[in-house]
Order: sequence, then C-alpha cells, then structure tokens
Amino acid sequence: MLLIQNKILGMIANGEPLDQTARQLCLNLEQLLPGVACSILTVDRGGLMHPLAAPSLPCTYSAALEGLMIGPEVGSCGTAAYRRAPVVIEDIEGDPRFSRFYPLLERPHLRACWSFPVMDAMGQVMAVLAIYSHEQRGPSQKERDLAQGCADLCGTALRRQERVIDRERRATIDALTGLPNRQAFSTALTNIACEEPGSWALFVLDLDNLKVVNDTFGHLAGDDLIRAAARRLSQAMAPDVAFRLGGDEFAVIIQSASQLADLDAAAANIFRLLDSPAVCDGHSVVPQATIGGAVLSHDQATAIAVNEAADFALYHAKETGRGGFVRYWPGIGTRITLRRDAIRDVAEALAEERIEAFYQPIVRLDTGKIIGLEALCRMRAADGSMIDARHFQDATADAHVAAEMTRQMVDAVARDMVYWRDLGLSLQHVGVNVSTADFYTGSLAAKLTEAFERTGAPLDRLVLEVTEDVYLGRRDQVVPREIAALRAAGVKVALDDFGTGYASLTHLLHVPVDIIKIDQAFVARLRPGDPSQIIVDGLIDIVRRLGMEVIAEGIETSAQARQLWTMGCKFGQGFAYSRAIDREAIVTLLRNHAEENDVTGLHPSRHCDVLSGQPRTGLPIQPVEVTPQRVVSF
Repeated sequence: MLLIQNKILGMIANGEPLDQTARQLCLNLEQLLPGVACSILTVDRGGLMHPLAAPSLPCTYSAALEGLMIGPEVGSCGTAAYRRAPVVIEDIEGDPRFSRFYPLLERPHLRACWSFPVMDAMGQVMAVLAIYSHEQRGPSQKERDLAQGCADLCGTALRRQERVIDRERRATIDALTGLPNRQAFSTALTNIACEEPGSWALFVLDLDNLKVVNDTFGHLAGDDLIRAAARRLSQAMAPDVAFRLGGDEFAVIIQSASQLADLDAAAANIFRLLDSPAVCDGHSVVPQATIGGAVLSHDQATAIAVNEAADFALYHAKETGRGGFVRYWPGIGTRITLRRDAIRDVAEALAEERIEAFYQPIVRLDTGKIIGLEALCRMRAADGSMIDARHFQDATADAHVAAEMTRQMVDAVARDMVYWRDLGLSLQHVGVNVSTADFYTGSLAAKLTEAFERTGAPLDRLVLEVTEDVYLGRRDQVVPREIAALRAAGVKVALDDFGTGYASLTHLLHVPVDIIKIDQAFVARLRPGDPSQIIVDGLIDIVRRLGMEVIAEGIETSAQARQLWTMGCKFGQGFAYSRAIDREAIVTLLRNHAEENDVTGLHPSRHCDVLSGQPRTGLPIQPVEVTPQRVVSF
C-alpha cells in the first residue's frame, strides 16, 4: 500500500491529469490483488455517474455507466453512492441490481463487485472505487483495508483537482443554491432506468410566496428564501437528489423505498420542514410551497411521461388550493387540457375585446325595487353568441388571464356607470367579482382607482365581491392591505358564495367585509324541515348582529323571497327577478324599478320578464308584504 501511496501522491504533487492519476491507481491496485479489475467513477451533484478510469473493463461497460443516475438498486457502484456506504455483491450474475449490466461483463468473466464511496469534507459522495473479482466472493479484511486506503487516495486526487472539477460542474450546478440545475435534471431524466414500474417517482415543487417576498422586501430577501427552501428540501428528501430548475421551481427524483411507499408522508415531511420562519434579508418569512407528484408506471413508462404527469399534478394542485400536494391520477391530464383550452380561448377573447359585462339586479325583498347590480362576465363567441362565465371559469386559473379579465370588466363597469348616470338613472352600487390573482398581479386598489378616475365614475359606488379562498392560507398582508386601501376609498367589500368555503364563521372575525352574500345552494333548499333553513336563519342573525348587510343569491320563487324576508334578509337576487342582461336592457329596468323611482316592483300580474315581455324561466315574484319601515340601503 505504501508503494501505491507514494506513486499516487507523487503524481498529485506533480499536477498529473486526474484521469491518468486515477488510471494509475487502478493499475497499481490490480497488481496488488491478482484476479481483480478496478474502476473509478465520479458522481456529480445531480447524482449522475461518470467513468473516470477503468483500464481492465470493457469499454462498452463503462459507456453504459456514463450519466447513470445513482439509486438504491443501481448495480454496486450506484447503490454505494446512493447509500453513502460500501456495497458488496458476491454474485453479480444472480443479483437483480446487476441485471442490466451483467451481460456486458461476461467476456472478462467477472463474478463479484465491491464498491467503496469516496466522500468529500461535507459528507457528499464525490466518486466510487469499484473492485471486480473473477470469483464469487466478498473481500477479506485486508482487501477491504486496501480498497479503503485507495478510496482515500482517490479523494485526495479529486480534491487536488477540485478547481478543475468545479469548472466542469459549474454548467450543471445552480449558483444560488448549490443544487443541481435544470440541465443536470434533464440529463438525470434521460439516463434514469424506466424498466421497472414503481422504482422511482418525481416531485415538482413551486414556492408560492417568492413573488410576494420579492415585491415586498426586495430580491435579496427572495434569494434568501430560495436558499432556505433549497436547504430544507434537500434535508427532507435525502438521500434522494433535489434540483433547482430555476426561479421558484424545484424537483426531486425519489428512489428511496421508504419515501416511495408513502409519497403523501414524503410531501408532508417537506411541508413540515418548510413551515418555520427563515430570515430573509432581515425579514422573517415562512417558505410556502405546492407540490405535484407522479410515479413511474405502466401508463407513465418513460421519464418524459413521468415528468409531464408530475407537472399536470402540480398545475392541478396550484389551482385547487396552493400549499398542498397532489399526486397524478388518470384523467387529470384531460381536465388540464380542457383548462388550457379555456385559457387560450379567453386570452384570444381578451385580445380581441370580446369580454363584456352583463348585470343581474339586486333588489329589496320588501318592495322588489332595484338597489344595485352585480356585474357578471360574458364572452362573445366568434358567431356573436354570448357564452356564460361558468363555461370558461377554468381560464381564471391563469393569473394573468384572470387579472386582464378583471381589468376589462372594471373598465366596462366604470364606463357603464357613467352612461347610466348621464341618463339620470338611480343606482346605489355595482358589484364586481375579483380573484386571488387580482391581488397578486400588482396593486388592485391602484388599478380600480385609475379606471374610475379616468372615466369619472364614482368609486364609492363600487362593491368588491371576493370569495373565501382569497383569504385562505394567506400569511402575508397583501390581501388585507389592498382591502384596507379600497375601503378607505369608499369601496364596499362583499364576501361572495358565503357558507360554501372553509371556516366561514371564523372569517367573519378577521375578514374586513361589509356585505355577506349567502350562496344559492342554501337558498335553493329553503323548505320546511331542511337543515338549510336553520343554517340560513342563524347566518342572517349573526351577520346582522355584526353590523353587516346580507344578500341572498339564487332566489327563484316568491316563497323563498318571503321566507328570507321573515328571517331578516332585506336584499336578494336571482332568476325570479331577472337574468343577467346587458347595459341597454338594464336601462329599461332601472327606469321602471330603481329604488328612487315611484313605481311598483317587478309586478306578478305580468307573468313575464319585465324586459322582453316573454314568459319567465323562473316564477313571477311579487314584493313581500310588510309593514312600512325606513328604507334600507347598503
């Protein structure tokens, strides 16, 4: 061993090329151990193996190992690198870990393989020294000691060449986090084995709050957030390799048997490690992430297919509720394809200005008089027909499409409010629906203020309608800050579809809103004996005691209107009064049925739609009979 040591250290000191030093080390070891063949493979940060020296092994065998992903069942060397511990295979012919490679070793009649990982100062695997024996046996203690000594020499040579290696690695390492980058990830997917379904899985992960941190605290804080997330992700998934794909995107190739057995638990472990504050340029920030996952299977039998499936799962996870984990399931791709088609169609309609505002009246239940409108989005098709928003709702999953749709809707509403005002029509408020994307794609308060000032529309006549998911899981102050700014400008806020989200009553304690809109699902079940009656009665009482107003959605019968009034609900909307109609049709309604006009409400004796004169699709409705009281507005 001393002779080998002196020879190799001399080559290192003289600056001999790394590959020649490694080759000499293998040859010297083969001389000391007759009947063996030696090899050295380097392992990059992405977990890929690269033959460095193998003077006595077939070239075809070494070529087969180039770029191979390490793993718990990848021959002797790949397994040793993955486990970071020596691996001894005494019978490579009968060992399943060698099933892919054994045919390449038959000619030299190699029967056993002993692999020893070479570690750096941080405990990361740099290389693997392998000894192949012509006999089916394990190494003696002397052979183990000799092999370990040569592995240490190999580590010395590699560290001496660290600058050279670093230059070679730089192309595949992310400079910010030190994780393998997208190029390394692509190479790993190209070379990972896909013969055995279930042998590996893929997580793709997005940080949910990077943009907010960048916009709020600056890019130095954002970089700290990325580094913190990278460290925690690597810790959670070790020994599996984590990659940074760029921006807020990460990926993990999972080969660990324990993590493959329970991907939900693996994802939960990531969330657990992320869920503590990190110091980001002096600010305390909790990293937030969404994860999609997929497993190599009969249906996803290639690395590309697994990657696409994991992307589908992540896409779905972000749209159904950020901050969670979704595992790919058959059919999710079809849904996402339909969603992408909707995004494309709406994007085209936005570019061609085919998005229009229609309006549904909000009325007093005691008089049937119109006190406000809700603006509803419609898309004009190429043939001129109008498409209801529920048919392209999936398009709002794209934040930029959703934000542009809101912008065009707000512009249209502001123009229409001025148009109605110039005609002398009375109107208290118009509601506009906004989504989470509107709060996170620039200042919503600034957008609304600019649109209303440009047209001269009164901003204090606007009602901002938001759903509970705008608030769910948000730890930052973006939404509350924007809501506070809008309310200060006179805008009222309505919590839409109330009762169908999560922890609705809790939201009433923390969410600054002026109006609660009871979801139509409850209104539709208002009949004696149904639990909805008790729930709605309780909600109305609670909201009223909190000093907020209540609007019931989806009223379709006079019985529902009467019952809601007796419960204390003063306002409502639904097909019983009118469907959503365009701004010209609204003119007729406002002239005949606006609050300040001294005319009757939507009169039951007409038995027809007040605009068209055609029979209603819903029942005609009459004002609820009540004793005179003061006029209530919101």
